[in-house]
Amino acid sequence: MAIVALIIIGAAAGFLATRLMRIEADIPTTMLIGIVGALVSGLIIRFLLAALGWLSGFVGAVLGALLVIWIWQTFLRR
Repeated sequence: MAIVALIIIGAAAGFLATRLMRIEADIPTTMLIGIVGALVSGLIIRFLLAALGWLSGFVGAVLGALLVIWIWQTFLRR
């Protein structure tokens, strides 16, 4: 379903992008530009969010481990 949404949004985005860039293109080319742009950017954004999700979990795990070490050294090693 997400790919269908990207295609629909991409067609509209292609129209807007060709107008902003002042490119004269026929309707199928305009739609193709927008659809390809939406699919590429959608996949890139999904990859980045997945990578950042994994990275944030890793950073959270390291911070949690640092907290446990600090508590252990501060309160339990006396």
